[in-house]
Amino acid sequence: MIVILTALDLEYQAVRGHLTNVRVHRHTAGTRFELGRLAGDGPRVALGLVGKGNHPSAVITERAIAEFSPSALLFVGVAGALWPGIGLGDVVVATHVYAYHGGTSEDDGLKARPRAWEIDHETDQIARHLYRTQSWTRHLPADAAVPAVRFGPIAAGEVVQDSAISAHARWVRQTYNDALAIEMESAGVAQAAHHNRSLPMAVVRGISDRADGTKTATDGLSWQPKAAANAAAFAVALAQELATEHDNHPVSTAREAKGMTDRVKNVARDNARVGVQAGHIHGNVTIGHPPQTQAADPVTQLAELRDRLARARKAQEVDEETFTAAEAEITVAAESLSESTEQGRSKAVIALKKLRGLLAEVAELAAHVSAVIAAIRGVL
Repeated sequence: MIVILTALDLEYQAVRGHLTNVRVHRHTAGTRFELGRLAGDGPRVALGLVGKGNHPSAVITERAIAEFSPSALLFVGVAGALWPGIGLGDVVVATHVYAYHGGTSEDDGLKARPRAWEIDHETDQIARHLYRTQSWTRHLPADAAVPAVRFGPIAAGEVVQDSAISAHARWVRQTYNDALAIEMESAGVAQAAHHNRSLPMAVVRGISDRADGTKTATDGLSWQPKAAANAAAFAVALAQELATEHDNHPVSTAREAKGMTDRVKNVARDNARVGVQAGHIHGNVTIGHPPQTQAADPVTQLAELRDRLARARKAQEVDEETFTAAEAEITVAAESLSESTEQGRSKAVIALKKLRGLLAEVAELAAHVSAVIAAIRGVL
């Protein structure tokens, strides 16, 4: 799954327009995300709104990462340009994010103590490939002109900069001279991603104003929705490529050279024997013939199944509608078993067969249901 976050509602809507089969996902703390897919059957996306400022963006980003365990994170929206040569509607992909409000105030002025986060190499390479091939442009609105795409640092602070000559503007220009754009949220997003095993993260911004005192005029000309649409188009293409890269997950030559591959090699000497040789193992493993013991209690197995279903729901392996229907069938099965009659067991089996159909796309859960049915029938 890919998490995409925005700060403004118009940015959110620009991304949401690329999603299909959208449904609400409610976090226990009240945050509402929406889940959908890109291009119909494309990668799954969790879309969220962080609001203005680096502090709320860090909190919501951390919440999204904990909730969805994404393979990548994208922050998408609009920003102000810091250089005259950058056009309205241009797309800026951050190579670095500066949290520029760190500093110390001394008699001779403010001395910068910034934090900076750099985009990871692989994500940067994928983004530049999309730019070179222009394949991302197919996601633009039909009547939209193709904007320029620029790669460079983005400065993220806590104020809206709308002047080219103010003390703040001069300080930013002098201290962060290579920054292409300025905004208010991506430092919080970058910080949260950094604290989560260096989660691949990209910031994609469309230029909606020049941060020079003309913001009211450019907003009046609807540059915010235009810039948001351009950023969303590039971000959607990047999300699809990141998801494909994550699914394929090739082992690099460097990792192979260091023996860091997914291949497992066991060597047995003398009278020793290799019992099992495997890479990643999920679920239970039995070596040899299992002992002939009494089958697990169906009631206990149902309780375990309910727990596994809840975990699958949290991991987005099961959607909300399927989860609700599956919970209902488990309840019917449990109540029927509690009757301790042949008729009750038959009703439980029927409910579990319906449940197996509901969970057919999740192989592990469907197999668990089959095991419960077998236990009820007394099949070892």
